[in-house]
Amino acid sequence: MEFVFVVPRRELFPDHFPQGFVPFGEVWNARRLEDVVQRSGFFVERSKAELNPDWKQVIPYNVVVSGSEVLLLKRTKAGGEARLHHKLSIGVGGHLNPEDLDETTNSRNPIPRGTGRELDEELAIDGSYELEPVGLINDDSNPVGAVHVGLVQLVRVHGTVEIRETQVLEGRLTGADELLQMLRDGANFETWSAQLVAALPALLRPSMRSVTAAAPFPGSPARS
Repeated sequence: MEFVFVVPRRELFPDHFPQGFVPFGEVWNARRLEDVVQRSGFFVERSKAELNPDWKQVIPYNVVVSGSEVLLLKRTKAGGEARLHHKLSIGVGGHLNPEDLDETTNSRNPIPRGTGRELDEELAIDGSYELEPVGLINDDSNPVGAVHVGLVQLVRVHGTVEIRETQVLEGRLTGADELLQMLRDGANFETWSAQLVAALPALLRPSMRSVTAAAPFPGSPARS
């Protein structure tokens, strides 16, 4: 039985339920999310979480950036979830599990370790990388989106990156302009990725990152 990390919807969004990508700024930022996760998050059976929109399953959704290019992924038929087969994605990530808690500290935040685990499982990074949380993504327009919320993080790689799970993923580095054109042409992007592709020009612009991003989560130093 799989247990996944959830946060009550009303704790996460007490005033309104935003839709789409919400960049971090004065109202929402990484520190506020950290506080909500620490105070109100808990683990529950995934089978129950999938049926309860009052809980939001927190998914680190990591956009891998190398220079000015973004890692574009394609899910193959060998992947576990049929709904993702042949979908295009710019997000690497997945559910947070109890194993992602750091037992050596009193932290109740599984995001840093869960992020590292997902990146290590799917990618081989030769070099170092830095994490930068840049916003939340929420989409209640479909049953899957209604029970999930994405923490969007830029993963700035200093080195090379390759796909580790080549049996379930294909990937290549792609420019933001090409991704935007693919979106306009109707490419088969995952819902979250489609929303993020439209935001990429602002997110990748150094002058904008200081506006949209906050400091990395505590416990999320550069990795090597």
